[in-house]
Amino acid sequence: MRIAEITTPDLRLLHRETQSHSQHPLLSEIELLIQQSEAISKDQPLPQALPASLRESLTRLSQLAPFPGNSFKLSIWKLSFRLWNACVDLSNAATLHSSSTSAETIANLRHVAADMLFLARDVTGVPSPTIKSSLFYHRTGLVWHTLKKFDLASNCFERATEIVSKIDVGKLSDAGERKLFLDLNLARSRTAWETSDRNLAVTLLNRAKNLMFGSPDHYKLLSNQFLAFGKSALSRDDDACSLNDALRLMNEALDLCEKGLSTAKTREDTMELTVMRTKTLRFISAVHLQKGEYESVIKCVKVLRNGGNSSDAADQHASLPVLAMKAWLGLGKHSEAEKELRGMVGNKEIPEAVWVSAVEAYFEVVGTAGAETAKGVFLGLLGRCHVSAKAALRVAHRVLGESRGGDNGSRIRANVVAQLVSDERVVALFAGEAVTKERKAIHSVLWNSASDHFRAKDYETSAEMFEKSMLYIPHDIENRVFRAKGFRVLCLCYLGLSQLDRAHEYIEEAEKLEPNIACSFLKLKIYLQKKDHTCAIGQIDAMTSSLDFSPDFLSLSAHEAISCQALPVAVACLSKFLSFYISGKTMPTTEVVVFRTLVTILTQDIGSETEALNFMLQAHGRASKLGTECFFGSGETGKRETNWFAVTSWNLGSRCGKANKFELCGEFLRLASEFYGFMDIGESGESTMMICRSLILSVTAMIALEKQNKSTMTETQVKLAAELLVRAGKIISSSLSDGKDCIMEPELVFMYTLNAYDIHGRLNNSAVQLLVVKTFAGSKSCDYNYLLQLGIFASQSPRSNPDVSTFALNECLSALTASAAPDYRTIALIIRKLIALSSVHKGDTDDEDAIQRMYKEAYRIMVGLKEGEYPAEEGKWLAMTAWNRAALPVRLGQFESAKKWLSVGLEIAEKVFGMDTYRACMEDYLAGFETKVSSERI
Repeated sequence: MRIAEITTPDLRLLHRETQSHSQHPLLSEIELLIQQSEAISKDQPLPQALPASLRESLTRLSQLAPFPGNSFKLSIWKLSFRLWNACVDLSNAATLHSSSTSAETIANLRHVAADMLFLARDVTGVPSPTIKSSLFYHRTGLVWHTLKKFDLASNCFERATEIVSKIDVGKLSDAGERKLFLDLNLARSRTAWETSDRNLAVTLLNRAKNLMFGSPDHYKLLSNQFLAFGKSALSRDDDACSLNDALRLMNEALDLCEKGLSTAKTREDTMELTVMRTKTLRFISAVHLQKGEYESVIKCVKVLRNGGNSSDAADQHASLPVLAMKAWLGLGKHSEAEKELRGMVGNKEIPEAVWVSAVEAYFEVVGTAGAETAKGVFLGLLGRCHVSAKAALRVAHRVLGESRGGDNGSRIRANVVAQLVSDERVVALFAGEAVTKERKAIHSVLWNSASDHFRAKDYETSAEMFEKSMLYIPHDIENRVFRAKGFRVLCLCYLGLSQLDRAHEYIEEAEKLEPNIACSFLKLKIYLQKKDHTCAIGQIDAMTSSLDFSPDFLSLSAHEAISCQALPVAVACLSKFLSFYISGKTMPTTEVVVFRTLVTILTQDIGSETEALNFMLQAHGRASKLGTECFFGSGETGKRETNWFAVTSWNLGSRCGKANKFELCGEFLRLASEFYGFMDIGESGESTMMICRSLILSVTAMIALEKQNKSTMTETQVKLAAELLVRAGKIISSSLSDGKDCIMEPELVFMYTLNAYDIHGRLNNSAVQLLVVKTFAGSKSCDYNYLLQLGIFASQSPRSNPDVSTFALNECLSALTASAAPDYRTIALIIRKLIALSSVHKGDTDDEDAIQRMYKEAYRIMVGLKEGEYPAEEGKWLAMTAWNRAALPVRLGQFESAKKWLSVGLEIAEKVFGMDTYRACMEDYLAGFETKVSSERI
């Protein structure tokens, strides 16, 4: 608001007087700066340095005090008013309204104008200069308060108060000047309240009680300020201190209203103070309600409804029934609260928002137990007055509350809302284009509630809420997708309830509206739960033919099948998944992972080794075609994948071997050797040894299969076995040639030797047989038991080799006799085997001498032994067979040869306990035989 520079004839005279005098240079400088502010147009930015320049000039001007003459002060007065009016013009400029910086600059200019006027406050010839100087500070403080610069505002208000502090208010006759004192107190109080100096704020308001001067307007202003502070305290944290402060302040406001009414002389003042009193009482009721003082609330409501006194009209404000209802609820009198609620239903004057709010409040307190009442009240409203869709939405949302489903209370609430929203009258509220927004909102509310119950696995309630949400989806083309989505989630609910036929019906409806991959997938889930594996496998093709098909759904279907223990379906899904790799499509999962998953699934079923082998062979083929790094991956990941396939092949081969499935065993082990071959064998010899083990056991399985089937290996199979053994032999030889100990298990080296002997025997490679056995005998893996088994096997197999058998048995005998604790029973067995071999393959005299040497060696072994150390039966066998061998030479007249055998038999018999009788007879016969031989020579 502009202030007239000169408003009285006296001031005009003084104005002319100031113009007649030459101005001080400092005043001219200030006037130039003020002219700059007056010359700023609406579109021109305000200079930021202008307030600082004026402030600097003002500081220098203050140093001239006391000023020379009254005309000098009038010049300052004039400049102050010009600057103030320029600020008013600048504030009204539209372009400056949006700039907080410009607003602060203008406020600074106002502050300079007020300070300038303060310097000349003792001017003569101007009416009430002190009041006007205070007024400038007051209005400047209001501007700073608006800009939330409360410290500057407080400074202005305090300066204004100091200026007028020496004035006797009672002697003022002008109402405006009196009101200035009240306004200053109110302004200082508001600023103190904003800076959280609440005690000062209230103290200033209490001081203002002395500035009423019997004016109803003053009572209204002060009462309104007490009420504003009370509402501010009420809006703070709901603690006892804040509520007590709010109540105290509002009671002060109420008291001022009462005093104001006693001073009111016009009907208008009376009405305004009465409205303020009623409003204050309502707020006091709200405070009592928050404090839990429900009896006080009821008293306030009764006072308001009765009009306070006979002259006041009864208050029919819409909040009163709500306050009364909440108070009755707080007192536990639910029936009284329900009366208030139903009374609102019958009162058509109460706005819809108010009674909906009351329904919300009632339900909030009564909770689940009041759900039916809330529904009944709302449906009653439908029959008595117009109810909007928005109101129905609010009630449904409030009854459902913030529960997340899963508990009994939320289930009851959901059922009540389901009954409410399925009422034809409620559904009709949401029909038409005008309530599209509300229809979408209630659909969202019902959908979200259904989703919460679905997450809580309360599928029955979830299905009911999803079905009710479908009532609020129009049956038009634009909403086909939403209806299809609703049918799909209903399918999921009934899947959770295991009502598979109903789930199938819903997914069929969804597919009619929007055929897509999700429908196909849900059909697959239904077939899986029905354990209809045939239809489930057939559904896989339907999925792949969908327009929005993604290979991820095959992976997801495989997981579903596994969870349903439908392994054939899982295998079919992943097999179809693999076909996309062959076609060269970019896939989300690496091919090796799919193969690994397939094999893992198949290994869970004992009878699926053949299928597992098929996929393992496919994986090997893809790795060979694409390259190991491309198929398995690079780095540590590739190593782990390759190792997994190798170990799995080994484990499956071992499992099949234990189950006597030797054909599969051989295939898996041979495949294991190939996978181990993919690994980098330069880092560790373990992979090489695993290749060797796999090859040896693979050949062993082939030989075991031959025995199991009681058939003979084909020539191709024999050659394959020979190739595998050659590879194994090279690994073993390489290990030994490096000067290292063979880290392979001795039994596997023995198995290799035995298999090599067998296979090379089939190929008529007797020299290779002997070489293999000799190599084994020279290795550290060799043990006399292994040599014994080799010797016996070479002597008894269909393709026996006496040279190999003799060599193995002799090596075994040498090892046993050289040991610290010889096993004489085994030694006896070896000697008998060697004698038998020599006897069977005897060809000339050298063979007979060799046999005699075996007997004599046995004799030498027996020399010095204690009774029972050498098996008596074997000793007797040696003695008797040696003696009996003399029979043929005797008949042929080969007396020397016969005598040798008789002597050997007798010598052995002498070392065998229990042959005393035989020995005596042998000695007698030998003596007689020698006599007879001697007589014949003579």
